[in-house]
Amino acid sequence: MTKPVTAHPAQVLLGAQASAQRIPVCDHYSGVEVRMRKSLQLQAEMKAEFGHCVFDVTLDCEDGAPVGREREHAELVAELATQAAPGARVAARVHTVDHPAFAQDMAIIAGQAGQRLSHIMLPKVESVDDVLLAERALVAAGAGQLPLHALIESPAAVHHAFEIAAHPRIQSLSFGLMDFVSAHGGAIPASGMTSAGQFEHPLVVRAKLEIAAACHANGKVPSHCVVTEFSDASAMQAAAARAAREFGYTRMWSIHPAQIRPILAAFAPKEAEIARATRIISAAVDADWAPISEDGVLHDRASYRYFWQLLERAHQTGRALPPEALAWFAKTDNNGD
Repeated sequence: MTKPVTAHPAQVLLGAQASAQRIPVCDHYSGVEVRMRKSLQLQAEMKAEFGHCVFDVTLDCEDGAPVGREREHAELVAELATQAAPGARVAARVHTVDHPAFAQDMAIIAGQAGQRLSHIMLPKVESVDDVLLAERALVAAGAGQLPLHALIESPAAVHHAFEIAAHPRIQSLSFGLMDFVSAHGGAIPASGMTSAGQFEHPLVVRAKLEIAAACHANGKVPSHCVVTEFSDASAMQAAAARAAREFGYTRMWSIHPAQIRPILAAFAPKEAEIARATRIISAAVDADWAPISEDGVLHDRASYRYFWQLLERAHQTGRALPPEALAWFAKTDNNGD
């Protein structure tokens, strides 16, 4: 018989600078109308499968809008976001803050669909000044509640990553691999953009770690870059696993529907980890969060926080949870993501 939940772990454990916001581990990008519509349909289908949204859909203006038709594309994005299914998590990537279409993007998309969007993605953020400019645009559009995500794509932006991550409007930082490599004027070889090489070149590795550290220092979500070899499932799986296990990333971009499930699998805890975390958190609840011993190992609120975050990640990635753990997520699922 499942014990009634009297003190929710999230309320008890996450008061310290611990957990970043609980958002899906996969961020799926599409910018062509037919693909945007298919992405939203796939999100609805997988939401029905798992009981909650397991990936975000980001509708892309920067790479998706045809030149000269930026307004039309922004209006399409706003329309699709507004018409998305209940409980959908839909975001928009706007043009860069110095692009002529930026103000128009923000006015149309945030102004018309601000209540349905999960966040706005800002590409090529160089400093916190770009964040401040975008924040003013959100307020002007009447969408002052929306979080911002920032894409870090240059050496200078990496240098300012901690300051950018510290801004209260920022929810997540993403690493833009392709632009970061090309910003070095040939100093980083093309292999630095591949699924394997991006984990080996020292300058790329340093950038990844700086961004992850900046996010974790400020309770924000580090989001890993794309894998362009989208037809190579093993390369995708290996890159996602390294990003999650070795580089501290808790979210990753998808640019093809075939990448979504491998990302979920790579970021998901293993079954044995889920079972152990459930035992420890259940024992902590029984002990009213006092220290406990598990197999001769002491656990207190510091380790409870770790194991609760592991269960959150299991839930985010659609893993099967034991009944006592599932009960902790039932209320949030019923209220939508």
